[in-house]
Amino acid sequence: MDSTILERGPYRYVEEGQGTPLVLLHGLFGALSNFAEVRAHFSKSFRVITPMLPIYELPMLETNAKNLAKHIAGFLDELGLEKVHLLGNSLGGHVGLIYTRDHLDRVASLTLTASSGLYENAFGSSFPRREDKNYIKEKVAVTFHDPKHATPELVDECFEAVNDRNKVLRILSIAKSAIRHNMAKDLSSMNVPACLIWGRNDIITPPEVAEEFKAGLPDADLFWIEECGHAPMMEHPETFNQILTDWYASRGIA
Repeated sequence: MDSTILERGPYRYVEEGQGTPLVLLHGLFGALSNFAEVRAHFSKSFRVITPMLPIYELPMLETNAKNLAKHIAGFLDELGLEKVHLLGNSLGGHVGLIYTRDHLDRVASLTLTASSGLYENAFGSSFPRREDKNYIKEKVAVTFHDPKHATPELVDECFEAVNDRNKVLRILSIAKSAIRHNMAKDLSSMNVPACLIWGRNDIITPPEVAEEFKAGLPDADLFWIEECGHAPMMEHPETFNQILTDWYASRGIA
């Protein structure tokens, strides 16, 4: 679904629907389109807000997951939101975890799907063949169980990013910071309802990561999607939306 990008100071975002705020946090190579089906579904009953993380705008030395979480804190303050439901994919989940740890009283629930924060098998510390588009296509394809979801548009976006010096340096900086910032010791303090939705075939944040989140978080439910990789909300949007809808209902969340 197409939406107008709104701006308030340094914050850029899209917003649909009315009611209880649901904030969507995208991943490192994420775009608004990653959550298109989620936004279309949940904007019927929630005020769905999708901020654009300033991955390429922060000063180099401040380009890390912790400062992205600070950006989200400032954004929610700017909108005057006292309490929100968070949903994060990959790096977005990691940002959500940091925000939850630091602002526990302002998080009504936390949904993680293929979240970093414990372990991830990412690109690594470099892109050894970043000028080779077929190589980038293969890297994008491993995000999904079915490589058909690695569309030419997604490949083009990734290829452009990793061949832009400004962007690739920040991508690597954030990826390294995410790996360094292991949150295992913080999970036990995050006593909020948590929904974990994981692709059974995720090879970037594999199933054992989901199990570790389930064991570490005080109040978490774990749901699997079969034949699914690192972006469940893109690869199986209807199943993803139904799982989250049912979970919200089971927790009395409108």
